[in-house]
Amino acid sequence: MDLKQYKIVLVNLDPTMGSEIKKTRPCVIISPDEMNKHLRTIIVAPMTTTSRKYPTRIEVKHDRKIGWIVIDQIRTIDKQRIIKVLGRLSQPEIKEVKSIIKETFVE
Repeated sequence: MDLKQYKIVLVNLDPTMGSEIKKTRPCVIISPDEMNKHLRTIIVAPMTTTSRKYPTRIEVKHDRKIGWIVIDQIRTIDKQRIIKVLGRLSQPEIKEVKSIIKETFVE
């Protein structure tokens, strides 16, 4: 499976606890390719179709649906949770993801 940064992958996120995003859903790979190649875990940001406009959520169009990448729910998962690759973010979406991650975690 081609698990490169900014690919959209279908992931089984269950079991979860509390307010964590659950179910099998698309997620964006956030971890860099070097990590993805060598570790058995991968860092993803889940996607949802139901969200309000939060500063940590990025609106994207995937599979002819409007959805949000949920940067405030980034998590590390085992690669076994990944079912298949669905696609890849566009360059403008990647730019926005980088910007929101920087704003949220670095500044």
